[in-house]
Amino acid sequence: MEICAMSVQFPASDLGHIPTCFDRGSSPTTSFFVSCSRPDKSRQETENPKSEFSNRMFIMGMGFVGKFFARELTNQGWAVSGSCTSLVNKKKLKDMGFDVSLFNAKEPEPEVLDILNKHTHLVVSIPPIVGIGDPMLQQEELLKSRLMDGNLKWLSYLSSTSVYGNCGGMWVDEDYPVSPTDEKAKSRLAAEEGWLKLGHDLGISTQIFRLGGIYGPGRSAVDTVIKQKPLSEIQRMRASRHYTSRVHVADICQALRASIYKPSPGKIYNIVDDDPAPRTEVFSFAWDLVNQKWPGHLKQTNSLYGTESFSMEESSRGEKRVSNARIKKELGVRLHHPNYKSGLKSIIDHMDNPFL
Repeated sequence: MEICAMSVQFPASDLGHIPTCFDRGSSPTTSFFVSCSRPDKSRQETENPKSEFSNRMFIMGMGFVGKFFARELTNQGWAVSGSCTSLVNKKKLKDMGFDVSLFNAKEPEPEVLDILNKHTHLVVSIPPIVGIGDPMLQQEELLKSRLMDGNLKWLSYLSSTSVYGNCGGMWVDEDYPVSPTDEKAKSRLAAEEGWLKLGHDLGISTQIFRLGGIYGPGRSAVDTVIKQKPLSEIQRMRASRHYTSRVHVADICQALRASIYKPSPGKIYNIVDDDPAPRTEVFSFAWDLVNQKWPGHLKQTNSLYGTESFSMEESSRGEKRVSNARIKKELGVRLHHPNYKSGLKSIIDHMDNPFL
């Protein structure tokens, strides 16, 4: 397989200055390794790790966050390859110009795992499977044997703030005791521990990033309002929360990039914005933005996204306000979008008229 830097160009508006929303597929035990093509050089670069690309990133899970991060790194001259988790996404990536190969996580071929040896950096963005755990960590010993003498020097696992559980609306930081309340969150925590252990055993700088609710261009409250579809049961249930920590995809990418240049082995970072606002407030603001920019196109009323449209049951499940102080202090991150208003305005400002 050939691995090289992506050659597809993306508008700067997609990246800001640099998105739980992991790419989930229909088959939890299968992923696809992806590489984009650069004529004449890819084979030489794959076979010779000391090529012109001193920085080589592998993104395990080329979902919403992974694709954004890959675009930025590619624009900065990195060699980037990665994986996705379904046949549907395989086709989408091929349509984007990526060369896609099938990889079975249950029975990974050693030759395919050797690809990771050619990379200096690894981002893991695959969600664990309840009852099974992290699909790649099921092959821990094989991974360890293949990566022991490789080129990897930095590993990042993308987790979720759900591992904190219900904190009664308190502010929590990375030192707050974790207490996941559901099986998905418990699987997340186990995956964090597994990747930290693997990284330690391999002598690789390994960091954990706990992400809030991810949004960005094509995946936001603005997009939901434009589609004019009723909110899902999950969206309505989550709306009963007083606090929801979220983060724009550009700020996730910014924090990852900062960590690359300032690695901190074993460190955990929350990546969220400054404003853990309720979902009702966010959707109502998004409706106003859309109606102001394209008046007369929304058939539904703003009340659909207002407080009265949700069942405000007395449930504090998952209630917490997550602090981002550590990424600011230790990684020097200055958020592009410190609150949902900034993020949603940026999204709609760069949108073409969806009603044409």
